[in-house]
Amino acid sequence: MKTTFLGLGLLILLFSCKEDKTDEAKVNREIKQYTIEQFMDNEAIGGGSFSSDNSSLLISSNRSGIYNVYTVPTTGGEMTAITTSDSTSIFAESYFPNDNRMLLSADGNGDEIDHLFVRDLEGNIKDITPEKGAKSTFYGWSDDDQYLYFGSNKRNPSYFDVYKMSIDDFSSELIYQDDSGLSFSGMSSDENYFALAKSLNTNDSDLFLYDVKTEEMIKINENQSKNSSQDFSNDNSEFYYTTDDGGEFSYLMSYNLATKEKKKVLEKSWDIMGSGFTSEGKYMVIYVNEDGKNAIQVLDSKTMKPIDLPDFKDKSITSVGFSDDEKWMRMYAGGSNSPSDLYTYNLETKEQYKLTDVLNEAIDVEDLVTAKVIRFKSFDGVEIPAIYYLPHQASSENKVPAMVWVHGGPGGQSRQGFSSLIQYMVNHGYAVLAVNNRGSSGYGKTFYQMDDLNHGEKDLQDCVEGKNWLASQTEIDGDKIGIIGGSYGGYMTMAALTYTPEEFDVGVNLFGVTNWIRTLKSIPPYWESQRKSLYLELGDPFTADSIRLKRISPLFHTDKVTKPLIVLQGAQDPRVLQVESDEIVAGVRENGVPVEYVLFEDEGHGFVKKENQIESYSRILKFLDKYLKNENIPSENKNETTEIEDV
Repeated sequence: MKTTFLGLGLLILLFSCKEDKTDEAKVNREIKQYTIEQFMDNEAIGGGSFSSDNSSLLISSNRSGIYNVYTVPTTGGEMTAITTSDSTSIFAESYFPNDNRMLLSADGNGDEIDHLFVRDLEGNIKDITPEKGAKSTFYGWSDDDQYLYFGSNKRNPSYFDVYKMSIDDFSSELIYQDDSGLSFSGMSSDENYFALAKSLNTNDSDLFLYDVKTEEMIKINENQSKNSSQDFSNDNSEFYYTTDDGGEFSYLMSYNLATKEKKKVLEKSWDIMGSGFTSEGKYMVIYVNEDGKNAIQVLDSKTMKPIDLPDFKDKSITSVGFSDDEKWMRMYAGGSNSPSDLYTYNLETKEQYKLTDVLNEAIDVEDLVTAKVIRFKSFDGVEIPAIYYLPHQASSENKVPAMVWVHGGPGGQSRQGFSSLIQYMVNHGYAVLAVNNRGSSGYGKTFYQMDDLNHGEKDLQDCVEGKNWLASQTEIDGDKIGIIGGSYGGYMTMAALTYTPEEFDVGVNLFGVTNWIRTLKSIPPYWESQRKSLYLELGDPFTADSIRLKRISPLFHTDKVTKPLIVLQGAQDPRVLQVESDEIVAGVRENGVPVEYVLFEDEGHGFVKKENQIESYSRILKFLDKYLKNENIPSENKNETTEIEDV
């Protein structure tokens, strides 16, 4: 099975350490402040499938205000709009292998029920997975370029089957039926082996190969460990996977399909989180999660030696993809102080082309802040990593307020990537400490499992210790520190205001869980294969665990909240239901505490439309200026609710 590109889609960027003289020069000059409209005039680009003749790339961009599909010449030039949606975001999946038809995807305003669409040569767009309520995912192209593979839960909402669809008449046939919650993880190009995974907990999974000819189910791992399918060799003789068996971090293994011999291929001091071959097998791409950033190597698959890649100086390559003939490579490169641009590189001529300039030309990159990785000791001596953004204007004479930032998850990770919201806050004088509390991924499986059945307790104490670290910095006003987060981070915000009500001065809750019992009972059916794992980590709401889940759910303890709060929510969110935010707002308002509520009718789990991002981010900064900086802002209803309608 051929996949279109090898990028993991992670905006993971290398931070660059500037010399003290450079930092001092920035402090001694005026730092220009930018509006949220200027920050959101940055362009977000994604994807990068080469056309069959390598003349252009198919990409997604939000330059119109929402994501639409565009083409751009491989050697640079103007982008051409392929879709012009003004309501639902549409994303590029791939050019067809032998012609200029295009495979696209879209859901319903954030409901996560993705469908696949084909744009034909005449420009007509057709839904090729039209089943109502069914979610479809593109897996790749067949080796002979005559079929596409996709997963769908149209037969059973809880499980994803694998289908093979003709690219001529779009008729499809079922080639793997899942009746046991074994998640599809890959397939050999001869369609004889399916890689399947069974989730055991949020870290560990069993990995299997199903032999179609013999109907044998081969278990790859011997011990309980984190195992993940990566790729098959192009001759279908070897299966590659990552595992952390016997160690803290994942390393790359191979499994010989004939002899069943296992061999360690590559090990790093951090997680190898991805690996795959190019179309003809000439190159192998390795992704390493190196202290919250992507470290990418492209290896010659015969010698396993790295090839030379372009040098982007203070930026790093965040993802790569290759043309089918392996003559071209596309790359995204960026830094924590600049969004990732798209480049192409001719592997034969060594010519390099920059295709995008995504940073708004009105913004001077020198006014933005480069992230630094710091570590602090928590209450019990556990070392907690964090990513720190300090405003250029901050000093011991000019102390600034700060925010503790908590990532999503559980089990997510704050990365060294560009964030318009973080840079906007920092540009306006707020330090930000993105805490990777215990339970975060990327720092070994022991650290990852430290918060199991302990959410809202020790992980919250890590965030409190992050606040204490901030307060100890000479540039920070220790009396003005708040907390912000989305999803799990939103839960942590509410947990902080509820269970440690005097630690943080304000809270910013973006679509955060507030009632774990309801959230765990309302898991979408297409998460069935992960449901039991989530119950093992968080608790089973249908058992005595519900007692603890209620105890750690902020909704049942809103009377403890005393500090100002802003809540932002998407009405179409299938993960954290709108009722979670509705009820927490109502509960806190009963305390007479200032509460602002911003509801977007046309967003899901996260805000993707620029107009909504502008509204939400500007409301956050205005809230912080009023209640954390205590600036004199014109008074307004302290319990304001704003509904942003779909237009």
